[in-house]
Amino acid sequence: MNDSSTPSPGTAVVTGGTSGIGLAFAEHLGARGHDLVLVARDRARLDTVAAELRTRHGVAVDVLVADLSDRADVDRVAARLADPAAPVAWLVNNAGFGLKERFVDADVEAEQRMLDVLVTAVLRLSHAAIGGMVARGGGTVVNVSSVAAFLPRGTYGAAKAWVNRFGLWAAAEYAPRGVRVTTVCPGFVRTEFHGRMGVEQSSAPRALWLDADRVVLDTLAAVEKGKALVVPSRRYQVLIGAARVVPAGMVQRLQSLGR
Repeated sequence: MNDSSTPSPGTAVVTGGTSGIGLAFAEHLGARGHDLVLVARDRARLDTVAAELRTRHGVAVDVLVADLSDRADVDRVAARLADPAAPVAWLVNNAGFGLKERFVDADVEAEQRMLDVLVTAVLRLSHAAIGGMVARGGGTVVNVSSVAAFLPRGTYGAAKAWVNRFGLWAAAEYAPRGVRVTTVCPGFVRTEFHGRMGVEQSSAPRALWLDADRVVLDTLAAVEKGKALVVPSRRYQVLIGAARVVPAGMVQRLQSLGR
C-alpha cells in the first residue's frame, strides 16, 4: 500500500476495468502502487470498484464513463491519455465483447460496434498514449487479444489478428524510444465475457478454462522480460502451434462441432 512518502510508479489506464481480465489488471497494478484510471460504461459499477481498489491498495483511482464504440467517448479517453499535465505510464487496452451469431446472421451494426471497440478504440487510444510515452522516454502498452487471432473465427478473430499485428509492429517500432508494447492472447477465461454472449462454460472442456489472475501475472512477467507477445498456458501454445500446420478448413470444421 502506498503512503504519502512513497511516490506512485505511474498512472495506469485500464479499459474494461470493472470485471474479468481488466479488473485483474487493475488489482495487480494497484497492488504494485500504480494510481489507476478505470474506463467502462457502468457508472455505478465503476464507482464501486474504484472505492474497493482505493481501500485495498491505498492508491488514487479515477473513473471515466465511456462506451468505446462511440467515437466521442473514445476521444475523451484519448484526451486523458494525451494530457501532459497528468501523464500515463501504462495503458491496458482490454475492453471488448464478442457476438455469438454467425456473420450474416448478426446485426451489421452490432458487428460495426465490435469492430469499433476491438480495433478502432485500440488504435486511437494507443496513438494518444504512445505519443506521450515517446515524449517522456518511457511507458507500457498492453493489448488484450485472443487465441482467436490465430484461428478462423469470423470477424472477432479477424479483429484480434489486427491487434496482434499492430502490437508486434508497435513493440519493434517504439522499443528504441523506451516504450514497451506487449500483446496477450488468452483462450477461454473465467470471466463474464462468454456469459454476456450466452455461451456457457460447459461449452468447452474444463482444462481449457484459465483464471484471469494467471493471465495477468503471465502478462506482467512478459512485460518485464520485454516480450512482444505472450500466450498464457502451455495448452494454448500447443493449440496455436497445431493450428499453424493444420489446414484452415479442417480447423474450421472442427470448431463448428461445438456450436
